[in-house]
Amino acid sequence: MVSDLPINDRLCIPAAELQWRFSRSSGAGGQNVNKLETAVDLCFDVLASTVIGPRQKQRILERLQSRLVGGCIRVFVSEQRSQFQNRQLALHKLAALLREGLQPPPKPRQSTKPTLGSQKRRVEHKKQRGQLKKQRQRKLTMDD
Repeated sequence: MVSDLPINDRLCIPAAELQWRFSRSSGAGGQNVNKLETAVDLCFDVLASTVIGPRQKQRILERLQSRLVGGCIRVFVSEQRSQFQNRQLALHKLAALLREGLQPPPKPRQSTKPTLGSQKRRVEHKKQRGQLKKQRQRKLTMDD
């Protein structure tokens, strides 16, 4: 029933590397809520995977560090009333997480200097604010 999980055009996770657990789901479920195990807990062990290369593993471990539990990515889904729909959602979420983890890091930002025009505008704005505040001050007279 469960097939391989395609991540991108070059990577496909075999179904044998995915570990499934099921439990009773809380929330809506009608008559099935206390009888059927519709909640899905999907676990994928990144470190033990045979299809992911060492560079890809390192990148996933760095980018998804907060989502890892003992080297495993866990996805828990109990949004739908049927186990099949929750399984499909879990697969989609895991694929999205792995795609996100495999993305190359963004290019570092190059620092730039402010332009001469922007420096002049900033100083001019500061002068205008100072003038406005000066106008608001109470002027002292001889009677005070």
